Amino acid sequence: MSSQNKNLLALSLLFIQPIFMASNLIVARGGVEFVPPISLAFWRWTFVFLLLLPFTYSSLKKNFKVIKNEYSKLFFLGAMGCGVCGAFPFLAGKTTTVTNMGIIYTSSPIFIIIISAIFFKEKINLLKIIGLISCLVGVLAIIIKGDLNLLLNLNFTIGDLWMLAAAIGWALYSIYLFYWKSQLSIFTRFSMISFFGAVSLFPFYLAEEIYFEQTIFNSDFLLWTIFAAISPGIIAFTLYTKAQESLGASLTGFTLYVFTIYAAIYGFILFDENLETFHYIGTVLVFVGVYLAKKNYDTKT
Repeated sequence: MSSQNKNLLALSLLFIQPIFMASNLIVARGGVEFVPPISLAFWRWTFVFLLLLPFTYSSLKKNFKVIKNEYSKLFFLGAMGCGVCGAFPFLAGKTTTVTNMGIIYTSSPIFIIIISAIFFKEKINLLKIIGLISCLVGVLAIIIKGDLNLLLNLNFTIGDLWMLAAAIGWALYSIYLFYWKSQLSIFTRFSMISFFGAVSLFPFYLAEEIYFEQTIFNSDFLLWTIFAAISPGIIAFTLYTKAQESLGASLTGFTLYVFTIYAAIYGFILFDENLETFHYIGTVLVFVGVYLAKKNYDTKT
């Protein structure tokens, strides 16, 4: 394959990968009708680990000492990337729309900048501050649905707040995934992250089963959990890794913005969701904010 074709294939991943990444929001809206949200998250990451295990078992066995030394970091990454980012969108899907979830999740790079500045002394210039304010105002506009009375009365849709928390969780996951270097290969590390993600969800899964809603293990359960494990899980992760190898972290970050577009398309086609004026205003503010805040960020990381 020529270098031109390789570059074209790599660039195409920027638009193909978010198709699978955004499908997580389909699960968040559709799957929770059949499977309780915490159960869906727990079994999803359990299946990811089991599906990867035949391919990573020898590496896991060989690197047992490394895993033992890194287990606390792997647990944190699993709790944030699979626990918080795995369960919170499913909880959000109970009360908010796919469109809202997609746009609010796009604010995650802003929280990456804030947390990096606080804990890792990353510098924030005036451009980043303007971008930060723009993004936060955009997210807030979507959360309050353009109605200041909702803000004054503290009357939010709980699903939007769950999604905002998921965006913060993804920021924590992304930051520490970057700063905590590992001796494990990408897929070996991902296998352990998915394992510890399921472990972190287990007590909450039990509580949900005992006190809230029991899981019905039928064909609907199997369909949604396997789909969640494969499409927004293994496939999205693999394609993102391939794109990052070819294009680098900065350009690959563009997938998060394309993700928002696919989320809106999924919401419109599958769930008859309408785009309101506050969606357009919030989206523009979020995109402008993230662009300004990340303008000089990726070149330094």
